[in-house]
Amino acid sequence: MNAPDSQTLTVVCPHCRKTNRLPAARAAEQPDCGACGQPLFTGEPLTLGDADFDAVLARTSLPVVVDFWASWCGPCKMMAPHFARAADSLRGRVQFAKVDTDANQALAARFGIRSIPTLAVFENGREVKRSAGAMSDGQIRAWLGG
Repeated sequence: MNAPDSQTLTVVCPHCRKTNRLPAARAAEQPDCGACGQPLFTGEPLTLGDADFDAVLARTSLPVVVDFWASWCGPCKMMAPHFARAADSLRGRVQFAKVDTDANQALAARFGIRSIPTLAVFENGREVKRSAGAMSDGQIRAWLGG
């Protein structure tokens, strides 16, 4: 998986949810949000839900890897630190997000989430890849091709 080839990225700020445009070459420089001044790439997964999922994915030109999970799920809990490490290691190239399927049942139903954890990759707001089951950070990076 590669970051978009475009010269300009659009990135949703994880803090204020404003859309930022920046030259793709600046993604590695840890840029700040033009609206709130906080880092655009924190290396931590965003928390998304029914209310903001579509808007964030539509306004982000980076690939977005979504972890569909639930708090009661043992494999989800085991995978969480690996998912966070993968998010940190691919910061600025891929956006990572988490969706709690218990709190966001409409999203879980819409995407046909039948087992958790399930990882799904979205590009330009559309799902392009999916895998069910827990993975280590190395497996996540390998699955993404990075």
